[in-house]
Amino acid sequence: MFRQAPPVDVTHMPSRAKLLIATTAVTAALLIAGCRASGYRRDADRTAYGIIEQKQCEALGRTEPFSIETPAQTLRRRLLLDQQLPYSANASLGPRNVDRSKQWPDEEYLDQPDEGAVFADRFSTTGPLRLTLSDALQIAAHESREYQTQKESVFEAALRLDLERDAFRNTWTGVLDGLYEADLEREVALDDQGHTDRQTVGGLEYGGILGWSERLRNGMTFTGQIGLDMVSLLTQERLFSRGVFADVTVTIPLMRGAGEFVVAEPLTQAERDVVYAIYDFERYKRVFAVDIASAYLGVQRQQDQVDNAESNYRRLIASTRRARRLADAGRLPEIQVDQSRQDELSARNRWVSALAAYERALDTFKSRLGLPTDAAVELDRTELAKLTARATQLLSTEEPAAREGPVPAADDPVELVAPGVGAPGPLELDERDATIIALARRLDLRVTVGQVYDAQRTVAVAADQLRADVTLLGSGSAGARRTLGSAALDDADFEVNEGLYSALLTVDLPFERTAERNSYRASLIRFEQAVRNVQDLEDQIKLAVRNRLSELLEARESFQIQAQAVTVAERRVESTSLFLEAGRAEIRDVLEAQSALVSAQNALTAAVVNYRVSELALQRDLGVLEVNEQGLWQEFFPTQKDE
Repeated sequence: MFRQAPPVDVTHMPSRAKLLIATTAVTAALLIAGCRASGYRRDADRTAYGIIEQKQCEALGRTEPFSIETPAQTLRRRLLLDQQLPYSANASLGPRNVDRSKQWPDEEYLDQPDEGAVFADRFSTTGPLRLTLSDALQIAAHESREYQTQKESVFEAALRLDLERDAFRNTWTGVLDGLYEADLEREVALDDQGHTDRQTVGGLEYGGILGWSERLRNGMTFTGQIGLDMVSLLTQERLFSRGVFADVTVTIPLMRGAGEFVVAEPLTQAERDVVYAIYDFERYKRVFAVDIASAYLGVQRQQDQVDNAESNYRRLIASTRRARRLADAGRLPEIQVDQSRQDELSARNRWVSALAAYERALDTFKSRLGLPTDAAVELDRTELAKLTARATQLLSTEEPAAREGPVPAADDPVELVAPGVGAPGPLELDERDATIIALARRLDLRVTVGQVYDAQRTVAVAADQLRADVTLLGSGSAGARRTLGSAALDDADFEVNEGLYSALLTVDLPFERTAERNSYRASLIRFEQAVRNVQDLEDQIKLAVRNRLSELLEARESFQIQAQAVTVAERRVESTSLFLEAGRAEIRDVLEAQSALVSAQNALTAAVVNYRVSELALQRDLGVLEVNEQGLWQEFFPTQKDE
């Protein structure tokens, strides 16, 4: 029959065992308490932000504030609450409003100080949110989910670099262990006459191991550990023994996988990937800012079309009433009244369509900013007026007016004024000069060119894998361990000169390298692809620059033409209205003049917006549009060339 083991009586343990158990328990408790998730998060943040700041200096020659923390008080949240908009769950308000699960490990993460409230508090959200273009750019940088994802990609690249650096750091490990073991039916001698009995025999094993490893950039690897064992039998003899041990292993690759170039390649690539991520983010900020400005001006253009459609509808209502009075007086046929009424109905339909198109454009724009699409948002109407005034000052020329002189004879020779003869804007650069600027400043081209060098390194590393494996392994150990089975032995001595040492040389001849051969050939293909990527992007940049310059010229010419067209159309509407009253024109003439005025007004607004967007797009494609962390840009206007 088995008998129940007696409880462990620590009062009869050796004092050394008691001390070690107490020390082990306290150390383990302190370490476990200190290993909180919030501490690890803060450590990761310090490391990643430090890497990003360092790489900003290397890549851009400057640093700027960078953070991926989402503020608790966002503009989206304020709009949802202050304007009482419907939402599906607390997650719509932000991460800090999500109900925390019982297993949530980091309470401090959701309770951090709100650094974004200062920005959100700048705007009044109880009524319609009124936005200038500058406001829209800053809101997009703070609220856009796409923008936040791009920032997080830079942060994740920094974390990957830290992990690669960790492979070459000194790595320490620590293990504390304790074991209680009991033999419930063990035969024990009672006296010298050979009498025995079966008793319960128990014991404790406890100790710790401190390990260390390091990998050098030439491929050499060191690992070592030192440990202490304590063994105590819970018997009348109170047997106790201590073991002390240490061992070291050194691995040295001599051919394949040897040398800093090959060994540190993952680290080298990770270092470059962070720079690429910063370049990509800077490029993204410029593209994103131009897209936001283009969308903002596009909404304003749509709003201007609504105004034009409304004005045209009002004019046609007045024309129909005037036609009705003239017809009642017998001065106008009834068919012309019906024609005016039909155009009036068509104008109302165009007004309704323009309103719907404006609402859709505004909703899409709000979503792009990261705001609720059902929030009450208005755009500053003065932005388009400022833009029109700027275009008038910048692009107007006296030449078109000069063409309205005396009408030449029909047989006079026709003289054409070539496009672009008028005064150009400051960004209408020489095509060759613009191309040179773009090739020197485009950050995505720097990334693509850098990837050619990356592909070359990949080829060299793949070629290294074709060589033989020659590895030198050395190891040494000293001291001895103790278990319950060796508790009766004396304490182990730690004598280095009595240790066990060995050396091993292994050679793996390159007989089978099919996978490595194929990888090497594939790396050459990827190198060729990287070169073609540079060629392709370079051609795309040149094409984009040419297109932007062409768009600037087209928008400038269109502005000048449509400005004249609006003047002519307004004069035509006025004159045909007077002629109709005098009985010298038909209602169709008035309707056509009014339709031409609306078309000219819409075309003029489109030309103004297109020129401004083309200016921004050209700066983006040249790589000279600077955008800061707040989303605000600093434009580039080159000095005019000497005449």
